[in-house]
Amino acid sequence: MSSVDWSSLPPELIQKISIDLKIYADYIRFRAVCTTWRTSTPTTPTHLPCQLPWLMLPQSRSSSHRRAFFNLADNKCHVLDLPEASHRRRHSGSSHGWLVMLDEYPPIFLVNPLTRAKIDLPPLSTFPYVVGFDVFNVGREYVLQSSDDDIHVNYVSRFYTCGLKEMRDSFVKKIVLSNSPSGGSKFLALAIINKTGDLAYWKDGLSSWGLIEGARSFCEDVIYFNGLFYAADKNGSIAVCDVGGDSPRVEFIRTPGLSDGDMQYLVIANGELLLVTRYLELASELGQLQIGIGTYETREFRVFKLDLSGSKWERVMSLGDTMLFLGENSSLALVASDFPECRGNRIYFTDDFSELDYSGFPGNHDLGIFNLEDGTIEQLPCYPRTSHSHLQWPPPIWITPNPC
Repeated sequence: MSSVDWSSLPPELIQKISIDLKIYADYIRFRAVCTTWRTSTPTTPTHLPCQLPWLMLPQSRSSSHRRAFFNLADNKCHVLDLPEASHRRRHSGSSHGWLVMLDEYPPIFLVNPLTRAKIDLPPLSTFPYVVGFDVFNVGREYVLQSSDDDIHVNYVSRFYTCGLKEMRDSFVKKIVLSNSPSGGSKFLALAIINKTGDLAYWKDGLSSWGLIEGARSFCEDVIYFNGLFYAADKNGSIAVCDVGGDSPRVEFIRTPGLSDGDMQYLVIANGELLLVTRYLELASELGQLQIGIGTYETREFRVFKLDLSGSKWERVMSLGDTMLFLGENSSLALVASDFPECRGNRIYFTDDFSELDYSGFPGNHDLGIFNLEDGTIEQLPCYPRTSHSHLQWPPPIWITPNPC
């Protein structure tokens, strides 16, 4: 029997087969088979669905431009050259395969770790409440104005200063994108301001960040859904923000308050809006007790589904085949059966709650896999969840590989 010459397949058949591939790594292997297969398929696949997130790990050396990404699919770390995410820069969210990076100086930019494409956003100096920036005023480069409804503000304390590192590390909690900006696509961005609990937005054509009036305290998490941004407050009420028009419009979904829980996340799963409540506990280690430092660890997650007919949250006891990825990233839901290496009814989480900063202090990062069925927490393969596991800052972050 003669062997089959796979390189002689018609180009149209090769293209048809390649479109059926849904995993980026499989697509790369497919194109590597031979020259014919490579020339018959585009270098950049635009048909791929959302990929399994990688975990971007802290830098092992502050002088290095290389970043390691842990892939759950093959249980391996892949190293990419990414000077845009150097040690002096802080990530502040990831959406649609793009990292949001903040520098010690005002610039904010997006970078795609796979392609290294870069997009600039208006700088920190253009945010609401920032009234001045002077790089020569060392240690007090930013001048900020307290919000009008701060009851502790008087005439003397209305203005205050902030240094470069403090501004980089603490002013913005998280920035979420409406869609991938690949190929010059227009997109929206919404930022949670840590200092005041306000929401700020940006869209194409604006040179600064605008304030969304009336949405203060809805600063727990933000997700983009059906053309609108949904933001949650501590008790689970929702602010629905439309920033696509001439000026922002806000409507509210007032739900019976969730009285307990430490952090809230919003996720879109199977076309429904989920609220995930995270419960933390203070875990003081023997070595840390001697210097008075405590670390927070996750002990439980609870999941709720929004019932719009009654404007209330219904407890979800099982996610079925769905798995969630939570942390500083834009919260994400995927079908586990699409990725044989993963399991459904799980919450893969990273640390986005800490009282330490990005100044190089080691810390116990709160990462793991929560099993919603029995309430147990497994360690991530790349980071043992033990009392002796000290990692460098900043904490790891989930990011979905996006070759576009």
